[in-house]
Amino acid sequence: MPQKESYLLLLIAYTTHPNQREAFHKAILNGNIQDASRAEAGNISYDYFLALDSKDGLLLVEKWVDQASLDLHRTTPHFAQVQALRKIYVLESSVVRTLVYL
Repeated sequence: MPQKESYLLLLIAYTTHPNQREAFHKAILNGNIQDASRAEAGNISYDYFLALDSKDGLLLVEKWVDQASLDLHRTTPHFAQVQALRKIYVLESSVVRTLVYL
């Protein structure tokens, strides 16, 4: 049986400290984090979405070609920058990770 094509899908739901969502999102954009992540080998997409039902909610949707690409992403300076920003702005987060077959 032929191997199916697949990709890794990560959904990271952030809840910021009250009234800090816009500042967190702006810091991500100003830090070139989104563009740097999108430019990485193995990245399919990397997008932030503002929650409509919560003034403190932000969703990150990441797609990677494989685990090796995601592992490499986690060693980059811009990944470290996100971790530092999370300590400032984020109250809690949850991650859903799945393998999607095409």
